[in-house]
Amino acid sequence: MKAIVQDVYGSTDVLQLRDIDPPTVGDGDVLVRVHAAGLDAGVWHLMTGLPYLLRLGGFGLRAPKNGVRGMDVAGRVEAVGRKVTRFQVGDEVFGACDGSFAEYACAREDRLAPKPENLTFEQAAAVSISAFTALQAVRDKGRVQARQKVLVIGAAGGVGTFAVQLAKMFGADVTGVCSTTKADLVRSIGADDIIDYTREDFADGTRRYDVILDIAGNRSLSHLRRALAPAGTLVIVGGEEGGRWLGGTERLIRAFLLSPFTRQKLLGLISAERQEDLQLLKELIEAGKITPVIDRTYPLSEVPEAIRYLRNGHARGKVVITV
Repeated sequence: MKAIVQDVYGSTDVLQLRDIDPPTVGDGDVLVRVHAAGLDAGVWHLMTGLPYLLRLGGFGLRAPKNGVRGMDVAGRVEAVGRKVTRFQVGDEVFGACDGSFAEYACAREDRLAPKPENLTFEQAAAVSISAFTALQAVRDKGRVQARQKVLVIGAAGGVGTFAVQLAKMFGADVTGVCSTTKADLVRSIGADDIIDYTREDFADGTRRYDVILDIAGNRSLSHLRRALAPAGTLVIVGGEEGGRWLGGTERLIRAFLLSPFTRQKLLGLISAERQEDLQLLKELIEAGKITPVIDRTYPLSEVPEAIRYLRNGHARGKVVITV
């Protein structure tokens, strides 16, 4: 099968389209014929091996343990392990796995769900990783409720577009922070107000928010807290700057240490791939309450170009790889 493979950590130059053996199907695994795969910032981190904390977390010290990139997946079931009961050959599925930038990928049964009937494979591939993160940030950490004022920083990205829709679904008054060129998109998915960060500062003291979701940001805690209500909740969802060892996790550590000494709740999020959440997302999509936003698609052979496009900050919603 063809797959995007890397043997060492590095830039997009380390990625190669190669013919390799299909993955081995374990007893509890599902082999998926991949039709589309989503691209998110996590793919870049695994490609570069940065921050180094990621390598210590089990992804490989000197080289990636799994050399095939990609985590979001959508496709058809090709084979199932002998203990799999929820799927059979031919089923259309979506979810998360390791190594979806390939013609075939192997996923645990509990990381997949039937594909929403109203989505294409490309749309379904844009859901799982980003929507998991958004759902757990809005519902579990932020505990967003009706009539609360919610600020979503990074509202036009893969996670942000889901976060705006989910916060609106919970009845909040949502303000999205994005650039000028992405304002129309964020407004179209339900944001009540837009702050163009190239023209104004959301923390200028004129507005306070009950919940702030800072997605892949780099602003200091002190800056974020200026826009937070006295008893509000800040949820830090990753970070894209910082040292090579800890990356954006420094802010999570500071928030954890400071939170016990203030009325404000300063929280970090490490999202989890839960089967029940994937099923809930499927139901919300089929009910028309949320929908994935796709900027553009790239063929499997152009994964390096897709990653560069994402890292340059151009993406409006998700970037998807077609296989």
